[in-house]
Amino acid sequence: MTKTDHLIICEHCDCVYEKVTLAKHQKTLCTRCGGVLQRYNGLSVEQRLALSFAAVVLWVFANFYPVMSISLKGLKNSATLWDSVVALSQGPITFIAMVAAISIIIAPVFQLLLLIWVLSFALASRRSPAFKQCMRWLESLRPWSMLEVCLLGAMVAVFKLAGLLDVLPGIGLFALAVLSLLLIRIAGRDVRDLWDIL
Repeated sequence: MTKTDHLIICEHCDCVYEKVTLAKHQKTLCTRCGGVLQRYNGLSVEQRLALSFAAVVLWVFANFYPVMSISLKGLKNSATLWDSVVALSQGPITFIAMVAAISIIIAPVFQLLLLIWVLSFALASRRSPAFKQCMRWLESLRPWSMLEVCLLGAMVAVFKLAGLLDVLPGIGLFALAVLSLLLIRIAGRDVRDLWDIL
């Protein structure tokens, strides 16, 4: 039986290559279509797992603490991510509220839980139960997790409202910013190297 562990397939054009060992900041590209085949990932399983737990804590802060507080003439109001979804759902664009809830709340937490599940078994050099399904879900959830888009929208809102009202960025906004960076680092990049580790 032929071993294929040393091969990698371009996900864009299905061209087959041999895997290479990468140095820091290196990546390999497909010669046919230019798609990224491999990226250097200097994180160990322990580091990824620790960052995943930290990201879960940040997710809690980002979702349950105010993203921003506004005040005008003594009246104060603050809003969390959940408040924004609820506000969207109480109008004619309920579908947008559902998409927002999936992309900024549900998809990121599922990504993190799947990562913790897979990595906690990888720490003991074992594959988790339902490993293949977990890896497929991780790849499927990646395009749906749009925390960086939410962060950009929140920052635009802060700057726009700052000229009209007293706006104070909240703990939720800072947690959202750090969570976005962490998710890009541990789940937004290629998670296929977990197949090789295990």
